[in-house]
Amino acid sequence: MEKAPHAAESPESTPASHSSPLPPALVWLMSVTCALVVANIYYNQPLLGEIGRTFGKTESQASLVATVTQLGYTLCMLLVVPLGDKLERKGLILVMQLGAALCMAAAAWAPSFGVLLGASLLIGVCSAVPQLLLPMAAHLAPPADRGRIVGQIMSGLLIGILLSRTVSGYVGAHLGWRTVFGGGAAVMVLLGAVLAWRLPRDQPAFRGTYASLMTSLLTLARTLPLLRRSALIGGFMFAGFSVFWTTLVFLLEGPPFHYGADVAGFFGLIGAVGALAAPLAGRTADTRGSDFAIRIGVGLAVLAYGILFLGNTALAALVVGVILLDVGVQATHIANQTRIFALIPEARSRLNTVYMTAYFIGGALGSLVGGWAWTHARWPGVCAAGLGFVALAFLVSRFYGRAKEAEGTGERTSS
Repeated sequence: MEKAPHAAESPESTPASHSSPLPPALVWLMSVTCALVVANIYYNQPLLGEIGRTFGKTESQASLVATVTQLGYTLCMLLVVPLGDKLERKGLILVMQLGAALCMAAAAWAPSFGVLLGASLLIGVCSAVPQLLLPMAAHLAPPADRGRIVGQIMSGLLIGILLSRTVSGYVGAHLGWRTVFGGGAAVMVLLGAVLAWRLPRDQPAFRGTYASLMTSLLTLARTLPLLRRSALIGGFMFAGFSVFWTTLVFLLEGPPFHYGADVAGFFGLIGAVGALAAPLAGRTADTRGSDFAIRIGVGLAVLAYGILFLGNTALAALVVGVILLDVGVQATHIANQTRIFALIPEARSRLNTVYMTAYFIGGALGSLVGGWAWTHARWPGVCAAGLGFVALAFLVSRFYGRAKEAEGTGERTSS
């Protein structure tokens, strides 16, 4: 099991980070917040067909909405989330909540495809609140409860990713895709009011400049082989995940299925089973090592794409495949985060930034490649692309940085 020496706690750390347990109501608020805010990024996926028809765009062009949203999220991860180690997190979170509400409203109003793309980019930028809440929870929680609390909040995040597709697919099919974005804007306003009332202040320890903060990201990535490997594994796995979810609506709308956006969204409800893998993956990483949990996750994703290939004509294969894919991807994600959060406690926001930036670059790449694969090779091409990304994750996990570990510069592992 991976361990890293814990740096001394900052004198500015809040008392809750040492002794006071987090109230269960606050943990639930953080979990629900993660679910509702991350949903902003994924509402569009079951709606891409409808959006394309509204603006007269091809399926490949419509998939750009999903791609630019994830690119915006990645930009925020890289440029804004590191400030969680420098600025008071509650204030930063509330500013982003307001921005998310305004951008969701702009998407609902968008008179052209170009305006929708711009609003989607900014939705991604303003929806990285979960990546501030996770390090915040890790800091505020007593060490004995840290893993359990982070796991619970991550479960909310995963459920939000998957159920957002169910909600948007159903609402979009019956009330139109603009209603989805308008409703999302209203939710952001209400949630921001609750967070302003209930979220505690959290003063971080970093006292350097923004330039030194950003420079430290490069230092962390350069000096921590485990962080680099985890980031690459996460990015490739999420690319494989996004290939499937970006193109699923195109498969279901065509022959032999002829389903609407509501059925495509329903697959998010099926995939929510993957959220159940979060605590199991954490316990497996604790007892058998993160490498073991990652091998299981990659193996499940490979199996999933073998079954999904049959989903071109068999709905049951799609159902089984989506469950296995989501469990596999989430297992690797939790195992990766379990080990990187243990590296340097006072740099958790920056460690999370390095990891999640790679993660969502992978997601944006997967959406782009998925749209291209669907246009040129339909479902077999989509499955081949997804399987290719998973294979890259396996190769990185198996070989990248192992020589340095043998020299004693990598992390200690057990399996």
